[in-house]
Amino acid sequence: MELIRKPEWIRISIPSGDNYLKIKKTLRLSNLHTVCEEANCPNMAECWGTGTATIMIMGDTCTRGCRFCSVSSGKPMFLDAEEPKKVAKAVKEWGLRYVVITAVCRDDLNDGGAEHMARTIKEVRMECPQTIVEPLIPDYRGNGDSIRKIIDSQPQVISHNVETVSRLTPKVRDARASYEQTLNVLKMIKNMESRIYTKSSIMVGLGEGDTEIIQTMQDLKKVGVDILTIGQYLQPTMKHLPVVEYMTPQKFHWYKVCAEEMGFSYVISGPLVRSSYKAGELFIEKIICHNMDNKK
Repeated sequence: MELIRKPEWIRISIPSGDNYLKIKKTLRLSNLHTVCEEANCPNMAECWGTGTATIMIMGDTCTRGCRFCSVSSGKPMFLDAEEPKKVAKAVKEWGLRYVVITAVCRDDLNDGGAEHMARTIKEVRMECPQTIVEPLIPDYRGNGDSIRKIIDSQPQVISHNVETVSRLTPKVRDARASYEQTLNVLKMIKNMESRIYTKSSIMVGLGEGDTEIIQTMQDLKKVGVDILTIGQYLQPTMKHLPVVEYMTPQKFHWYKVCAEEMGFSYVISGPLVRSSYKAGELFIEKIICHNMDNKK
């Protein structure tokens, strides 16, 4: 398949700056990982440059092999019992107001790693009580007990990404993931605790049609998703799925308008937008802080 040339609006900066170096140094000293690096995120320069990062826990090897993701797959490492404290210490050192904590899939663990994620959230909340915590979770194979552990750790936002439309899910994601399972996970979160904000993300440019994108938005809205991000799929390596189409900024604006008309609390849509893109986080911070102030 012939590679499609990247358009001029797809521009990625080389990471630099004092905050970027500070975060990188802390990560290496603490033996922590970020999804920013592992997934070759195009916004790493921008986010790290302003002191924002998405920490990835439970190692850098995933038990699944999604065809869009550059995170290594294989046999994962043993869990580091001290990792939750290390993450909390790093978040405090960086002085973050908002932090996203994600994880590789750990199908080798009975609870998928939910207890470890919950411990990490709790440690961050104890060490940094003013920091808003957003776990970006795997599907835990739809296990309600695992999802309950995350909810009981009391994060303000929980993210779980649908990634793509129903038709392309078997081609794009690991066979252990499914479109229906993702929707069920998001629905379970809302059913268990309606006050938690839920968030999901869609990649475009994999060969989906506009009608399919609209249907995916509607499906997410039906299960109570509050916040939606939409971004361009970028092929991380030649071994991964190729880009079928680069969407224009105008098309991303159209997606945003359609989603807003459906009633999502907030939508961010653009070529380089990712599920943890800082602009979305800043807006969510305003929503949550406003609600927290009203409860005082």
